[in-house]
Amino acid sequence: MHKCGFTDGALIIMMATLSLGMACSSNSTETVAAAPAAAVAPVATEPSRPVSDNLTISGPLIVEHQLDVLAQREGLVAKLFSDTGKRVPTGGLLAQLDDRQLAADLEAARAKTRSTDADLKNWKAEARVLEADASRAQKMWDAQLITREQWEHAKFKAEADQWDVQRVEQMLINSREAEHSLELELEKTRIRAPFAGIVARRYVREGQQVARGDRLFWVTAEAPLRMRFTLPEKFVGRIKLGQQLALTLPDFPDEEHRAKVVEVSPVVDPTSGTFEGMVEVAGPSGRLRPGMSAVVHIDSHP
Repeated sequence: MHKCGFTDGALIIMMATLSLGMACSSNSTETVAAAPAAAVAPVATEPSRPVSDNLTISGPLIVEHQLDVLAQREGLVAKLFSDTGKRVPTGGLLAQLDDRQLAADLEAARAKTRSTDADLKNWKAEARVLEADASRAQKMWDAQLITREQWEHAKFKAEADQWDVQRVEQMLINSREAEHSLELELEKTRIRAPFAGIVARRYVREGQQVARGDRLFWVTAEAPLRMRFTLPEKFVGRIKLGQQLALTLPDFPDEEHRAKVVEVSPVVDPTSGTFEGMVEVAGPSGRLRPGMSAVVHIDSHP
C-alpha cells in the first residue's frame, strides 16, 4: 500500500509537471506566432495609388506680348491719348511728345533737299551743253579747223562739269538722308502701341519731361493665355502636343476651361529629371486674365 501510494503520488506529480510544461509550451507558441502576424499586418493592407499619378500643376497665366513701352528720345509729354484700362490696336497712338523743334528742322531739311535737287538739274543741263560743245570741238579738231588748245579746252571743261554733277548728286543724297533721319526722330515723338492689347499701367502725365529709356506705359495682350510648367520625366509619355487638359481657377471653382498642349520640350533636364511644356487656353477665356493663378489637371491614364 505504501509503495502503491508512493507510486500514485509520484505519478500525480509527474503528470502535473507534464501538464504545466505543456501549458507553458502552448503559451510560448502563440506569442511567437502573434509577433509575425503583427509585423505583417501593415503589408497586408493594399496601398493607395501614388499621389503623383493624378497630378495638378499650378502657375500664373501668361501672354507672349507684354512689355513696358519706353521713350525712344527725350522730350516733353505734350498730350496723352490713352490711359489705364483702355484697349489699343497695333500702332495705336498712346502719347505725343513736343515735336515743334523737330518739325521745324525737318521742314528746313526738306527745303534744302528741294534746293539741292534744283541745283543738280541745272548742273546736268549745263553738262549736256558742254558735252555737245566737246563733241563739236572733236569734229572740228579732226577736220583741223581749230587748234589743239581749243579742242582740249572744250574737252576738259565737259569733264570738269561731270565731276560737279557727281558732287551735287552726293549733296542731294546727304540732304535726303538728313531729312529721313529727322523724320525718324519726329516719329519717335509719337508713342505707339507695339501690338494690340490693353494699357495695364500709365507711368507719365502731361507736361512731364522724360528721358530716353524712361517707362511710359505698360501694355499687355489679352490672349492667347498660356501657362508654362515643369513635369517629372515619368510623364513624358502622357503629355503630347494637341492634348486637351482641364484648367480651373482656385478663386472660381465653378468655372472650368480646356487647355491645349502647344509645347513639349524634346529633351529632359538630366540634373533635375524634368522636362518643360506649355498649354494654351482653348475657347472663350471667361474670367481668365493674364497673371491669374490657374491649375492644370493631368489624369492618371497614360
